[in-house]
Amino acid sequence: MRDLKQLVKAYDVRGVVPDQWDENLSRAFGAAFVQVTGATAIVVGHDMRPSSPSLSRAFAEGAAARGADVTEIGLCSTDQLYYASGKLDLPGAMFTASHNPAQYNGIKLCRKGAAPVGENTGLADIRELVQSWINEDDTVTVPAVDVKPGVLTQQDTLRGYADHLLGLVDLSAIRPLKVAVDAGNGMGGHTVPTVFAGLPLDVVPMYFELDGTFPNHEANPLDPKNLVDLQAKVREVGADIGLAFDGDADRCFVIDERGEPVSPSAITALVAVRELARARANGEENATIIHNLITSWTVPEVVAEHGGKAVRTRVGHSFIKQEMAETDAIFGGEHSAHYYFRDFWRADTGMLAALHVLAALGGQDGTLSALTAEYDRYAASGEINSEVADQAGKTAEVRATYGSLEGVSVDELDGLTIAGADWWFNLRASNTEPLLRLNVEAKDQAKMAELRDAVLAIVRG
Repeated sequence: MRDLKQLVKAYDVRGVVPDQWDENLSRAFGAAFVQVTGATAIVVGHDMRPSSPSLSRAFAEGAAARGADVTEIGLCSTDQLYYASGKLDLPGAMFTASHNPAQYNGIKLCRKGAAPVGENTGLADIRELVQSWINEDDTVTVPAVDVKPGVLTQQDTLRGYADHLLGLVDLSAIRPLKVAVDAGNGMGGHTVPTVFAGLPLDVVPMYFELDGTFPNHEANPLDPKNLVDLQAKVREVGADIGLAFDGDADRCFVIDERGEPVSPSAITALVAVRELARARANGEENATIIHNLITSWTVPEVVAEHGGKAVRTRVGHSFIKQEMAETDAIFGGEHSAHYYFRDFWRADTGMLAALHVLAALGGQDGTLSALTAEYDRYAASGEINSEVADQAGKTAEVRATYGSLEGVSVDELDGLTIAGADWWFNLRASNTEPLLRLNVEAKDQAKMAELRDAVLAIVRG
């Protein structure tokens, strides 16, 4: 019998199709989602993966069999699904495996208003319920219930999604910009043409064809090798900026006019400044900005300099969204290029972050590299993964080596974070693989490299 703990992660469902899950199991997840949340109506969307339409439809059927009406919005980005959940005030399910390879698929779930469903907010209950419906021969039997089946209807939300985003950022007065966009054969190819239509942007499209087999490169801009094509294109056409979206287009990575990546921490700081200014203009002083513990020290420094309050939290969208709800934060950013906005139901949308960057760049005459230089104050390693069998043991070794140094601070909010006067590092275990993830930041490149190599020597020793 399959163990759903291998499929249901901390804040979503993710696995190989059909080895780990299929339409029968997806139908069970639809029924369980309705039973656990008590929803009488839901909204469902999917990305361009070959398995997404059938998995999405099976989930919808399972939900309808439990009495819920289902609005199917079809092809969409994950943030478009969040828009639909917020606008329609319905719980939602998005079928995507984001940046994972083609054989994967998954489900991102939310309650109405795009509120997160994570392990501690319903996902574990859904998993246990579906697990109870799996028979010893690994077949799935969903118990019948005596309810009137729900109705499946279809609705197009792309135009409404675009209009909502464009209502949050004023791009009316920006100068013309040449923008290279790499959609990675993902859902950016679906959303960008509609959102950017009519703006003073000369768009140079790359890999806009929706193709869940990812024929050009993985739709994972967090891996530098997947940015190479966009960097070359920016230099080739003399673009002012490059934008790269991941597979479900909820994350956006930025390339400057030199073809160099702009760190997500710098983008977080830039957008935070803009959102703090907007909050002040609306009479809101000392507004809160959320950042995860792997973002640069630059972020809380810039937030404080611009009259805001920075709150540090764990990595992961469900944790960020929960913290935003508790603090009424106006904006949040992560090192992985997830950007969250209070005015977007506290959900993450790379597209809205991209519009902010375009507005900032187009609102002045300088280059993007000059604009973001103020937000790039430290040397960072980026995330470095090491395959480690004994994650806890290696983490304990690192703590023993660095945790007792004079003047350092140690915390375990998310993994192990140790900080000195002008450096810090975080070591976290992967939820899904035998990996330790290391992030290091220091005042200069030499100090960062020295610390990075020393910690890695312990981890990999």
